[in-house]
Amino acid sequence: MTTVAAPLAGAVIALADVPDPVFSAQMVGGGVAIRPSARTGVVDVAAPVAGRLLKLHHHAFVVLTDDTKGVLVHIGIDTVQMKGEGFELVATEGDTVSAGDVVVRYSPEAVVAAGYDDVCPVVLMDSAADSVNASSVGTDVTPGDTVFEI
Repeated sequence: MTTVAAPLAGAVIALADVPDPVFSAQMVGGGVAIRPSARTGVVDVAAPVAGRLLKLHHHAFVVLTDDTKGVLVHIGIDTVQMKGEGFELVATEGDTVSAGDVVVRYSPEAVVAAGYDDVCPVVLMDSAADSVNASSVGTDVTPGDTVFEI
């Protein structure tokens, strides 16, 4: 089993409660979402698993584990529209990362000021709906806490 860690601090919510039909219907895969606790300053978003950064955008990234499981972290909803404003890439696509390594830094204030929801889905790519044990829903997590296992 591989532990998927919280990439940032916040309250764990069900994907069904994410205000985006692609995530709420688990079209991308099963998982959870984290409502960030930080509302000001700069927030570090860490790799939830060890692996290679398969895809890296300012608002989202995918880490591919050694056993070829992709874990997506999406920072906010529709934040692709921000075109990187309020986000800083710390890592580079293709980098090998350990769980807990900072990948992106962002401003929660910039996300909210731009009118976007700040919830952060953490999804096991291409997994069946409800295939991830989401027992962490309803808890508060800090970076590195387990949100699910794969």
